[in-house]
Amino acid sequence: MPKKVLLVYPEFPITYWSFKYSLEFIGKRSVFPPLGLLTVAAMLPKNWKIDFIDMNIDTLDPEIIPHYDMVFLSAMLIQQESFNYVASLCKNYGVPVVAGGPYPTSLWKNIHNVDHFVLNEAEVTLPQFLHDLECGIPHHVYTSSEKPSLDKTPIPRFDIINLKAYSSVPLQFSRGCPFNCEFCDIISLFGRIPRTKSPEQFCAELDAVYETGFRESIFIVDDNFIGNKAKVKELLKAIIDWQIDHSYPFSFQTEASVNLAHDKELLQLMYKAGFDMVFLGIETPVKESLEHAGKFQNTKENLLENVKTIQQNGMEVSAGFIVGFDDDPDNVFDLQIEFIQASGIPIAMVGILDALPQTRLYNRLLSEGRLLTESNGNNTHKLAPNFIPKMPVKKLIDGYINVLSAIYSPRQYFERCLTLIKRVPDERMVYRQFTFKELKALVMSLIKQGLSHYGYYYFKFLFKTLQLRPKLFSEAIALAIKGYHLFKITDMLVKEYHKLIKDVSQYDLNEQFITAISANQSTTGSLHIDNLQ
Repeated sequence: MPKKVLLVYPEFPITYWSFKYSLEFIGKRSVFPPLGLLTVAAMLPKNWKIDFIDMNIDTLDPEIIPHYDMVFLSAMLIQQESFNYVASLCKNYGVPVVAGGPYPTSLWKNIHNVDHFVLNEAEVTLPQFLHDLECGIPHHVYTSSEKPSLDKTPIPRFDIINLKAYSSVPLQFSRGCPFNCEFCDIISLFGRIPRTKSPEQFCAELDAVYETGFRESIFIVDDNFIGNKAKVKELLKAIIDWQIDHSYPFSFQTEASVNLAHDKELLQLMYKAGFDMVFLGIETPVKESLEHAGKFQNTKENLLENVKTIQQNGMEVSAGFIVGFDDDPDNVFDLQIEFIQASGIPIAMVGILDALPQTRLYNRLLSEGRLLTESNGNNTHKLAPNFIPKMPVKKLIDGYINVLSAIYSPRQYFERCLTLIKRVPDERMVYRQFTFKELKALVMSLIKQGLSHYGYYYFKFLFKTLQLRPKLFSEAIALAIKGYHLFKITDMLVKEYHKLIKDVSQYDLNEQFITAISANQSTTGSLHIDNLQ
């Protein structure tokens, strides 16, 4: 029997990753649409009526819920507050909830108000659920350790949303990562043997995006795009041909491991395909911490030289960094600041180590009696680790705040931006189109940033770019606008931290301090969405 279903993507809190205050400059509402939920939509029966709401774009009116037979929810850990709100609404209206994605897969036993959990990889578990639903005997939980071939994955239903509300469209080429970092949950979710789509399958997805009229950035969401280099090179050659045939409508961004820097052929293929940014998991310049975390691939590298090599091949490098490892020395915060500044990485996402479910780190800390709470998925804004660290926790949090204050001071940020501008070549395969939208963004930037307290550093950066790399002026404006968001979030976070630390300063022991500051942060609503808008 045909169903009328509502697919809902819960709201993200405003963090460094959201880029909310930068998106306002370019008329966008969110960074990415939900690739997983759009792929699930393509797997549902063709005769079902499907409606879709992304709560990061549109408001969910609770009164529409009773008009549906079921509500499908998918979320990451960081979306759990909004997820739980939607699930409770559905419960109140008596509408069954079907849930999947990383948050339910990791913590389904802790989640209420969900009728059917369809966990792990939907290519395996969703057909089982749909079969049982058709037979009138749907179960509460569907799970599987099977790692399916990605040739079973359909083209996402990009036709059911307005892609122009987003700054980038996500696509996936592979799942899995060959490395075994202690703190990472990717290998538990997707395995250590990368599985890939065919170049033809991926290019068909590019066609689907192209047909919507979207003409901006494609983010390949693989957790390590180069996990299978031979397959990636085949894909890149196909993307180059596709880009040429379509007059280069897209730029590309992705995530990769630092050994990308050693493969000249791969770097050149990415450049010719139109890649202009890659995110690296650098984590820390402290070798002992990398070794203890099992990130041995980074210990064999000259990380600064690798970053420089990638930049010189036409790609901006953004990166993730972590403080709070057991082997971090007392001066780790200074080391992080020095490395980030020398690297020319403008967007350095620094977080406190977080023990995610189903990771080796989680299991180790649990066995050592050091685990305190489940992760909320937000390691940049929850100002306490979810475990007892070796370093005194107040020292850890103070140091973390000092890192953020340093790297996102306007002077140091614009210095890193200029380092990047000097390193990347003038010639790009895809230039930012200077349209009315970009002109509007430029005018807003000149007013909001040029007349701000950091206007001197802002104009100095723009003038230097015009002097040294005039062809990259639009790239410089884009970096400046991203800085607007990063500065604002940092200022909010620092102010909130000083309020919190004053309230819990009487606590001396690690565990007591963590518990106090976590409770205080929760009960005061600090850093929740309402207080950041």
